[in-house]
Amino acid sequence: MSGRLIAIGDIHGCRVALEKLLEEIAPTADDIVVTLGDYVDRGPDSRGVIDVLVELGRRTRLVCLLGNHEEMMLAVIRDGEPHHSWLRYGGVETLDSYGFDGSLDFLPAEHEAFFDSLGDYFEHDGYFFTHAAYDPDEALDHQTSDMLRWYSLTEGLPAPHRSGKTAVVGHTANRDGEILDVGHLICIDTYCYGGGWLTAVDLGSREYWQVSEEGILRPNRTTS
Repeated sequence: MSGRLIAIGDIHGCRVALEKLLEEIAPTADDIVVTLGDYVDRGPDSRGVIDVLVELGRRTRLVCLLGNHEEMMLAVIRDGEPHHSWLRYGGVETLDSYGFDGSLDFLPAEHEAFFDSLGDYFEHDGYFFTHAAYDPDEALDHQTSDMLRWYSLTEGLPAPHRSGKTAVVGHTANRDGEILDVGHLICIDTYCYGGGWLTAVDLGSREYWQVSEEGILRPNRTTS
């Protein structure tokens, strides 16, 4: 592969941070950029985040995964599921960003297409990517949605996956703003919306970039 393999952690409506992060990374058409889910909720501009990602997909090889927050949102607006849990965990901020006027038919067509395109996992070279976690004993195409999108690493770190590949995940917020790297698993949810950082990692060089919700860049470092 001539380009880089880059993963971006949970964005949660932090458009300013995402734009600054992409400015620093400067993705090219040869790069693969994998976003790990949770684009919406909690932060101030979920709609703006989706606009940025739609545009990014026109100029690089973008792979976007489905997070539990997208799952909650789509269950409400498409399947008529009760809205209480979604609103409690950040849905209000998402609705505000779309200028919610009482109708659940608020997604622009480009955004509908974006959410339709989201996958459960992605594999490339020696890595695989999911939103939350994985069952180490099951093939990726046999994983449950609970493991892929909802399992918290606070419940225990999974063992190395049977494939021997390194897992790259988000979902479990590292509130100290630091990446969790245990060798067979790297977690890059670093709590951007709550005062931490939005993190991206170049899996080839292990260089990573971090930007605050306000767009302040943290000095670049490498993972252990």
